[in-house]
Amino acid sequence: MKILIVSQYYYPERNSVGDVASFLANNNHDVTVLTAKPNYGFQRILEEYKNIDFEVVNGVKVHRLTISPRKYSRLSVICNYLSFYFKSLKYINKFKEKFDVVLSFSLSPVISISAANKIKEKQNIPHILYCMDLWPESTVATNAVSKDSLLYDILKKWSKSIYNKCDKIIISSPSFKQYFHDVLDLKDKQYIYINQPIIKSKSDTINPIIYEKKHNFVYAGNIAKLQLIDEIVDGFYDLNNAQLHLMGMGRELERIKDKIKNNDDVVYEGALPIEQAERFFVNADALIVALDDKEYVGRTIPNKAIQYLSYGKPIICVAKGDCKELLEKCGGVIFADKDLSSIRSAYQKIISLSDEEKEIMGKANKKYYDEHLTNDVLIKKIEDVLSSSIKN
Repeated sequence: MKILIVSQYYYPERNSVGDVASFLANNNHDVTVLTAKPNYGFQRILEEYKNIDFEVVNGVKVHRLTISPRKYSRLSVICNYLSFYFKSLKYINKFKEKFDVVLSFSLSPVISISAANKIKEKQNIPHILYCMDLWPESTVATNAVSKDSLLYDILKKWSKSIYNKCDKIIISSPSFKQYFHDVLDLKDKQYIYINQPIIKSKSDTINPIIYEKKHNFVYAGNIAKLQLIDEIVDGFYDLNNAQLHLMGMGRELERIKDKIKNNDDVVYEGALPIEQAERFFVNADALIVALDDKEYVGRTIPNKAIQYLSYGKPIICVAKGDCKELLEKCGGVIFADKDLSSIRSAYQKIISLSDEEKEIMGKANKKYYDEHLTNDVLIKKIEDVLSSSIKN
């Protein structure tokens, strides 16, 4: 197959799109990527990429656009989104070669896949969207937009129009389908459920952290209210010889750091890349995944839940919906409600287990991951969707 991938984010930005592209290229497909010059998380376009408009990475041909870099301000985020939107639409006209199929990745924003819709129409080829983020729902979940605002209404109509032009939509959580049906009224689309591949570490070996305390719990991810960060922290009290390790970034980071500054039992370790974060996973008693289920985004499967399974450790899950349904199949998870006493009980339960019991839980999680959720398994499913979609 000749495959065009459209994604605003790509290597060296940390996401799974590069792994999907490389897998397809290694399986003898001709893969081209249209993306931006790396800037997400760096607050600038990386110096070494400023003059690189085209390169080949792991057999994948990568076209890079110079866009307004994403910084912390809301204005910079808007400029970042719009610059890729306009430049990708303009650049798509430069492609002379014909493609068999276009695959887009909707992280955020959904307007970033508009170039995929354009080449679909231009070349009369199928457009398969891999949806990892719901729009405009994610703008509400992050408090960027109010549901009763004119802006929300505009984004809703725009998002629906973009989604509606896709031929098939791969969803990373089953409840995405409910959102498309109930909120966007897109009932006639074909939806295929495939879990999101995890971000792979570049390191071949892990040098684990040696903890000072006997019992150690790790939360890695977004430091935000949607992820119940206050409940995770506040539920960690009166636990003997135990420590909670937080890592990540988010809207509530500075407030949480201030909250725990006099609490030796809760430590913020920083915003760490996976190669450093996984050093904390190896000797941890349990890894924590949490999500408030008030809105549609809160009923989905955080990618870190699958990431955690791959490390073969017990998991504490403070989530409902798709995440709970997935982890219930694994056998190595303790579930808690989002009230403090329930979360504290989950911590206590892990502490009460023997090393052998925790090892059994971890092996059950790893077994489920190896059988159902490895990147090779998931990306092969994506490949099958692409090949079955090509017009004869």
